[in-house]
Amino acid sequence: MATSMSGMFSGQQPPVAHPVGGPGGPGQPGFPGTATRAPGNNTLVDELEASFEACFASLVSQDYVNGTDQEEIRTGVDQCIQKFLDVARQTECFFLQKRLQLSVQKPEQVVKEDVSELRNELQRKELLVQKHLSKLHHWQQVLEDVSVQHRKPSDLPPPGPLAFLEQASANLPPAPLKPN
Repeated sequence: MATSMSGMFSGQQPPVAHPVGGPGGPGQPGFPGTATRAPGNNTLVDELEASFEACFASLVSQDYVNGTDQEEIRTGVDQCIQKFLDVARQTECFFLQKRLQLSVQKPEQVVKEDVSELRNELQRKELLVQKHLSKLHHWQQVLEDVSVQHRKPSDLPPPGPLAFLEQASANLPPAPLKPN
């Protein structure tokens, strides 16, 4: 799958020869320890990787750390980030185009994927409901245990010989009233 997709990226962008770490112009050092890519082999994924490495390099480069002109540093970092975002949008567009082609050529595949995603979501939500139910039962038991331990003295039957009768009569429904 990865080998078939790697060929799909080539030819999407006109090849641009630049170091992996960025354009490599003055004030923008390349990523240390990396080589330049061959001009004909650039793909969207290669460009996305190179622009990400350029962003990272601009943030950790000694030229930027030791630099005194904050505006120049900010501009260089903004340019690297903007390039990364542009290539990311192009990559996203490429995948959306492929998704559109797939939906036109094989609509049943898209429906199968949607059904699979819905099943997975249903299972995830069912597990979440079960988790919350178990927590609810746990806390109901804790609440019940606490209420039993902290009964008020008035809830306890009064000591004495008639305590059982008093408790039994308290549980009886009230007697109906007689008409006058």
